[in-house]
Amino acid sequence: MEILFQDEHFIAINKPSGYHVHPPEDRRIKVARDHICLYLVRNLLGQHVYPVHRLDAATSGILLFALSSAAASKICPLFAEGKVEKTYQAIVRGWTAEEGRIDLPLESDSTGTLLDSSTLFVRRGKIELNAIVGTRNPTARYSWVEVYPQTGRYHQIRRHFNRISHPLVGDSYHGDSRHNGFFKKELGIFGLCLKAEKLKITHPWTGQEVLLTAPPCEKWNKIQELFASEAQRA
Repeated sequence: MEILFQDEHFIAINKPSGYHVHPPEDRRIKVARDHICLYLVRNLLGQHVYPVHRLDAATSGILLFALSSAAASKICPLFAEGKVEKTYQAIVRGWTAEEGRIDLPLESDSTGTLLDSSTLFVRRGKIELNAIVGTRNPTARYSWVEVYPQTGRYHQIRRHFNRISHPLVGDSYHGDSRHNGFFKKELGIFGLCLKAEKLKITHPWTGQEVLLTAPPCEKWNKIQELFASEAQRA
């Protein structure tokens, strides 16, 4: 685990795609302990750690743990109350608006109750590839969006963009399998194209603003090269 931040209260790591934050609640789902961040960070530090938020297993990027129950009790309310600024990078099918706000209620993953949910986004780039993916169009269009979730619902970004007909590339649950396969087989870009890039929070003890940024990685370098090269052609 690559450590991005650590003090006596918290530790932040750069979570790879494919790793779970904690063991799945459904015991029928078997995940090896060496793919569960909770155990990896605990073993790395030689002490108990406490998850204070979650990332989907397929999502990469910044993941924060508290190092004590007291620290967890301070930080968890900040996430619950929307006082933590989160920035994600995502690739979606189609050309989105230049910027937008998605205000669509989402069902709770535990009770099914509809919950108010809000996501802001800004389009950072768009490309059009000369490839027939599916049956509708002679070309394939994609957008690179920077996303700022204002609430923290289960699969919020993934479900919200699917609801506005711009599913995330690589999303096996809410996405488009044809475009997922195209990115994997033709472009060599694997998995969910969603990265928790930045996390800004006011430290509960020091009062200082802490800004965490996930470093570049091979997958997103490849995505950046794709968008840069296609933008030049256009």
